[in-house]
Amino acid sequence: MSRIFITGSTDGLGLAAARTLMKEGHDVVLHARSRERASAISEISAAALGLVIGDLASATETLSIAEQVNAIGRMDAVIHNAGIYLERSRSETPEGHAKTLAVNVLAPYLLTAWITRPDRLIYLSSGMHRSGNSALDDIDWKKRPWNASQAYSESKLYIATLAASVARHWPDVLSNAVDPGWVPTKMGGAGAPDDLEMGHLTQTWLAASDDGAAKVSGGYWYHRQRREVAAEVGDIGFQDTLVDTLAGLTGVHLFAERR
Repeated sequence: MSRIFITGSTDGLGLAAARTLMKEGHDVVLHARSRERASAISEISAAALGLVIGDLASATETLSIAEQVNAIGRMDAVIHNAGIYLERSRSETPEGHAKTLAVNVLAPYLLTAWITRPDRLIYLSSGMHRSGNSALDDIDWKKRPWNASQAYSESKLYIATLAASVARHWPDVLSNAVDPGWVPTKMGGAGAPDDLEMGHLTQTWLAASDDGAAKVSGGYWYHRQRREVAAEVGDIGFQDTLVDTLAGLTGVHLFAERR
């Protein structure tokens, strides 16, 4: 059985993934943004291996999350599930970053650097990544007028690219991106047409399955099927420029050879 940490596991896809993995007998570490959010899952957290608390919009709290996870012990897999959708405004984080970028990209980047390296990494992307702008000169939206949908699309392009970059730089880690579909969660809305179960079962499968089809790296998945991804994701030059940009924004270098 595996030890698996899931960000954003108080509701939606993250909570569904946690329930599934725990039912299968895995040791799951849950994550809540605040103690108030944690209280909403007291029943499941009592049966979990651990519960860590911290707001991914803050780099300081993201470091605390990583430290809490590392104190529990090395994870076999990490599912970077947490994310935010359409922010009405750029709404800066304590470090001055756009909240969409911070939660959807910078936090997974930092956690990847700070959490003891697991065997498997899963990053939640979206089909909307194909609408992302490949220009990387203003990923923090300091010059452009705010566009919530575009900011979200770009964040999902970046996270899929990060997953591919990790797969290339760390051949000993299985790193994959998942498109869960437009599913009826709080984020997706009650009218979302895709299958909620398949949305989270792809993540759990990649995180813990011994199925040979799941033990691959560098894939982009939708309902347990590999899908074509935007050309930028597989472009080594784009990967390297993005990683360097994220290192510049955070002060943290993920890959030693990129220093």
